[in-house]
Amino acid sequence: MKSVRLFRVLSPSSVCLLLLVGLFLGTAEAGTIKVVASTVPSNGDVNPYGIVVVPVTMGSLTAGNLLISNFNNSSNFQGTGTTIVQITPSGTMSLFAQIDANNLPGPCPGGVGLTTALVALKSGWVVVGSLPTTDGTSATASAGCLLVLDSKGNVAETFYGSLINGPWDMTASDNGSTASLFFTNVLNGTVAGGGNVVHGGTVVRMDLNISKGSQPSIQSMTVIGSGFAEKTDPAALVIGPTGVGLSMRDRGDDNGQVLYVADSINNRIASISKATTRTTSAGTGDTVTKGGSLNDPLGLTVLANGNIVTANGNNGLAVETTPSGHQIAKVFLDKSGNPPGAGALFGLTTVPGMGLFYVDDATNTLNLFH
Repeated sequence: MKSVRLFRVLSPSSVCLLLLVGLFLGTAEAGTIKVVASTVPSNGDVNPYGIVVVPVTMGSLTAGNLLISNFNNSSNFQGTGTTIVQITPSGTMSLFAQIDANNLPGPCPGGVGLTTALVALKSGWVVVGSLPTTDGTSATASAGCLLVLDSKGNVAETFYGSLINGPWDMTASDNGSTASLFFTNVLNGTVAGGGNVVHGGTVVRMDLNISKGSQPSIQSMTVIGSGFAEKTDPAALVIGPTGVGLSMRDRGDDNGQVLYVADSINNRIASISKATTRTTSAGTGDTVTKGGSLNDPLGLTVLANGNIVTANGNNGLAVETTPSGHQIAKVFLDKSGNPPGAGALFGLTTVPGMGLFYVDDATNTLNLFH
C-alpha cells in the first residue's frame, strides 16, 4: 500500500461549487492505493482493460465481485487476450472465462482479443468486446465482435456486422428483461489511415430483448455518435473514443439519459443527449470539458452524484469533472513507467462505501483508491 497525494485544480472562488456537487477524489487531502490482486490468470494473459461490477449472483458469478478482461496474451501481443477473471473486493481471483477463438457459436471477424468493452447484466449475461490481431500490431487488426457469455463463462452467441468495427469500450442501461448497450468503435478507416488521424469513430446503441431462459436478441442498433478522431498507434495499438458512461440522473431537458464519451485524441469529454431514445447521430456530441488536466482520457465512470471520473492514458492521473464541465480534482493513480503513468490506466469503476477500483496495466493488477 502506498500513499498518494491529491492535487486540487480549483480556484478559491470555486469552494462553494464543491459544497453543491460533492468531491469524490478530494474527500481527503491524501488517499491510499491498495493492490487488491493480480489480474494474470494461469494462461499468462496480461494487460487488463475492462472492469465491471457483477450485479447478480448466478452460475459462476457472485454479486459485488469484479470482472476484468485481458487484452494481451502471455507474449504481450495486443489484441490476443482471451480471458476474463473474477476478483472479490478482498482480493481472491478466479478465472471466469477463457474464450477459444476456434470454438465460437458464431462469427467474430479476426478472432478474439478482449477489450475494455465489458458489461455484466442483471439477467446473468456478460457481454465483452473483441478487437483481435494476429501478431499484436494494428496492421492485422480486424473488426471483431461482441461476445455474449452465460453466467458460467461460456460463449453463447456473437454479435457482429458493419456497425461493430473494433468495439473498444461499453456501458449499459439494464432493466432486466431489456437492456441497451452503448459501445464505441475505433476501426472505421483507422488501419487504412496508417497512423494519421481519421474521423470515423462511432458510438452505437444496441437495444436488446432478454426473455427468461433465452439468449439476448438484438431489437435494433442505432449510431448515436460519429466523427470521433481515431488513429493507429504502435504503443497503444489504436487510439479513439474510449470510455463511456451513462448518467444515472436524467436531465430535465432530456427525454433519455446522457452518455459521456472520452474523446481520447482531443483530450475531451463529450456528452450525447437523449442517449437512450435518440434515433439519429449527435455527431461528436457537446463538449463537457477539454484540455486542462485531461491527457489521453481512456477509462470513464459516472458517479452517483453525476460527476465524471476519467483515467488518463498518458500520465497516470484520474480527473473528476462535474456535468457542467468543471475539473474539480485530480489524483495520481500510477507513477510508474516512462514517462510516469504512461500506458498504465484503462478501466475503472466505483463500489459504494469502498472507493475507486481500477486496473493498472503496468503492474497487471486490480487496485483500489480510497
